[in-house]
Amino acid sequence: MVNNQIIDDRATALSPEDFAALREDLREQLLFRKEQLRQLSEAATRADAFLDRHTAARMEIRVKLAASAGMVLTDVEAALARMDQGTYGTCHLCRRPMAREQLLIVPQARYCTRCRHVRETGR
Repeated sequence: MVNNQIIDDRATALSPEDFAALREDLREQLLFRKEQLRQLSEAATRADAFLDRHTAARMEIRVKLAASAGMVLTDVEAALARMDQGTYGTCHLCRRPMAREQLLIVPQARYCTRCRHVRETGR
């Protein structure tokens, strides 16, 4: 389903071209993260039974990378779902349109800059 939603906020509106480019970027991120998780999973199953300090450290790094990749994958999938639902680019907290620049930098963002700051600082 192609959604040509334009976020109506005079200075920060997404053009149909922006929207298409963001969707493509999200799809590429989706494929990248899925492949990353596949490779990390493969590496974990190939680990030797004998764990020395270096192998244990590498496994810990893989676990952390997999957790991070999984979180990003979830965010990317959610952003693509919002595009399909026509709610992409709307802040989850204040329900206002998000800035075009922010979406171009972090297309999977759920919160506008102000609300993200409030969530991170607790104010």
